[in-house]
Amino acid sequence: MDYDEEKIELLLERSIATIYPSKDALRELLRSGKKLRIYVGIDPTATYVHLGHSTNYFILRRFHELGHKIIVLIGDFTAMIGDPSDKTSMRVKLTATEVQKNLETFKDQIGKIIHFSDKKNPVEFELNSKWLAKLTFENAVELASHFTVQQMLERDAFQKRLQEEKPLYVHEFFYPLMQGYDSVALSADIELGGTDQTFNMLAGRTLVRAYQNREKLVITTTLLENPVTGEKLMSKSLGTGIALNEAPADMYGKAMRLPDEALIQLFVDCTDLDYSEIDRIRGALEEGENPRNIKMRLAWEIVRIYHGEKIADATQKDFIAKFQKKAVPDNVTEYTVLSTDEIADLFVKEKIVSSKTEFRRFLENNAITNLETNTKINYPDEFITVTYKVGSHTFVRLIIG
Repeated sequence: MDYDEEKIELLLERSIATIYPSKDALRELLRSGKKLRIYVGIDPTATYVHLGHSTNYFILRRFHELGHKIIVLIGDFTAMIGDPSDKTSMRVKLTATEVQKNLETFKDQIGKIIHFSDKKNPVEFELNSKWLAKLTFENAVELASHFTVQQMLERDAFQKRLQEEKPLYVHEFFYPLMQGYDSVALSADIELGGTDQTFNMLAGRTLVRAYQNREKLVITTTLLENPVTGEKLMSKSLGTGIALNEAPADMYGKAMRLPDEALIQLFVDCTDLDYSEIDRIRGALEEGENPRNIKMRLAWEIVRIYHGEKIADATQKDFIAKFQKKAVPDNVTEYTVLSTDEIADLFVKEKIVSSKTEFRRFLENNAITNLETNTKINYPDEFITVTYKVGSHTFVRLIIG
């Protein structure tokens, strides 16, 4: 075991919101010499893991580097129930087939951060259907006996739904019981997750105490939010965020659209840069450095982590050529139409825009540029045979007539 005080203090501070029962309790445990079992759970409710989840896996990797046993848990069973945390309506339940399809590449995505190849201290990769699918109705009743209805109804999301007279289903009460039982089945010493998972993780603390007569610590980690608006920057439920399996150009482009005010937190929570380097970046911002330049460093770091340094370099070079030098990429797709009246249908068919309404909106908002004359297109009959930039990063060449 590694008892490096600097590493332990970093583990106690970086991206950490709250530790239950206390930070001192975890510090003492890390100094005790015991090899701890720590896990993070994720439900495969989409085909991707997003950047917001990466925070937990970076912390898990730090535990692993100190010599502890880490577990990546996939909630294939709980995904079929649906986590009610922070939800204002019931989450749509997934079928077993949908869940299996979603989790196909999870290990590869998480493996960009966690070293599954480590043979000296192997990382465990578990599916919670292994134990949850075996529970009987008697077991479920026993689990439920450790909680009151009042405890369940204290949740903010449930309170809001009751006030708004929205349905609150009994099966949603079972989600924290199932997640809590994961801690028992894994014999976990520590569970970590976002602050939106606090209730569920503390349910596991209750069940570990009841079934195994011992303590389980809970670590809540910071959520990626816009510090001005409070909105989540990454959300599978809302379909937003940066997926860990996205193409490099898409990953870089989305990073460049993240809000300036969240830059430092993004470096802290979503990269493996040293604090000293992040402090240097913070200082540069405070001294008036253009946030765009800092954001380019962030975008490069994110692409490097998931695609490698060479691809990160090439992606950044391409971005600079396209958007800073206003150059046209070499492989622009060419389309032929008989007249300008066909352009809206073509753009919708080729998914350049989502609808004719969006096409009109692009025209109205000066979002289509004739790159030969560097002029904006506001009406369909202004299109001619040249290359166009559509929106922020799409290029097309039109041949008309």
